[in-house]
Amino acid sequence: MIELRSLSVRLGDTHALRDVSISVEAGEWVAVIGPNGAGKTTALRALCGLVDYDGVILVDGRDTRTLSRRALARLTALVPQIPETPPGLTVAEYVLLGRTPHLGYFAMESVGDRHAAERALDRLELRPLAARTLTALSGGELQRVVLARALAQDAPILLLDEPTTALDLGRQQQALELVHALREGSGLTIVSTMHDLTLAGQYADRLVLLDRGEIAAEGTPDEVLSTANVSAYYGANVRVVHDEDGVFVLPVRP
Repeated sequence: MIELRSLSVRLGDTHALRDVSISVEAGEWVAVIGPNGAGKTTALRALCGLVDYDGVILVDGRDTRTLSRRALARLTALVPQIPETPPGLTVAEYVLLGRTPHLGYFAMESVGDRHAAERALDRLELRPLAARTLTALSGGELQRVVLARALAQDAPILLLDEPTTALDLGRQQQALELVHALREGSGLTIVSTMHDLTLAGQYADRLVLLDRGEIAAEGTPDEVLSTANVSAYYGANVRVVHDEDGVFVLPVRP
């Protein structure tokens, strides 16, 4: 579904990504992990055509350079870590903006578009907040609204940039369980960046560990989340537990 071939990105004088090659199968959940500044968000932005890059990006077999912004938005929906929130918009209006890639120029939203937005509101349990303005929301509520807008987009690929950052523990689990259920029910392909290594290990099929813009490790959570890798690339003292429930990365005082 997604293929990055020798992807490199320069941001000013910095090599944010250097010769990165990744393949993601349809319906797979791949989590991109790594320390701050590793290039995780840049990889997602390149997939959406938001930064210039060298190399090749294929989405559903098509070179993204040959696609219009609107056509690419029908294939990939991005949930950014820091979303743009236009002042004055209500939750319902903001979620409806997810239908923009499906509209013709100067066209109005159809009944089908409004139903798609309403379904997204229901999935995220946001109906009670539909009439609120974005500025009246907590950080966790806003995060759910941004995810609802992406779901309303009905793209086969969902790109999540730190989707649990502003959420409490319960909402983190609810959001990731929802994404998991959507993938199981709709065949969504998911690429996410995640700081929480335990959550990444429990939900993703495969992990890609970036360090200073390059791939340091790739494989299943059991293969990538080792004490040696976390210590070497995060500079952290941890204990990694592998059991039937998944992989758990536990901080340990030095």
